[in-house]
Parts: sequence; structure tokens; C-alpha cells
Amino acid sequence: MPIRRFITGEMKPAEVFRLNIAYAKTLRRLGLVDRCDPITEIVGKKVIEVGCSGVTDPQEIAEAVLGYFRKTCPCGDAEPSSN
Repeated sequence: MPIRRFITGEMKPAEVFRLNIAYAKTLRRLGLVDRCDPITEIVGKKVIEVGCSGVTDPQEIAEAVLGYFRKTCPCGDAEPSSN
């Protein structure tokens, strides 16, 4: 599902497009496949927050969101292991 469902205000199509790219990259890196999983809403809202803070590059948005989860995840590793 696209990130549009989490956007509450007005955004230009180009902004939504880059947020969708960042959202997909972040979900992929976190290993989240099921877009109906409640954690995807948390990720989506954080992607929007970072994107609205002035960061425009989708890769940079994804990295910032991943960094946030690395800092706040109780397990200390926001990305799945490669075992």
C-alpha cells in the first residue's frame, strides 16, 4: 500500500512520489513485507515526518528512519540479521 494513506495534509505529487520511494526502501531494509502489519503505519508516519523536515532524497529519508529505529529498538538492531 502506498504511503498516501498516512498523509493527512496537502502534498504535491512529486513529494508523495519521493516519500513512497523512501517508504518502500525502509520497509525492504526492515524486512517488512505485509503492508497491513501495524508497524508499517509507524514506519510510514516516521518517513513522512522526516520527509517534511526538509530531507528530500528518498535514500536519506530511509537512512534517517532506519537510524531512528536503531536508536529506539529495544533489541538494538532494527534490521533483520542475515543468518
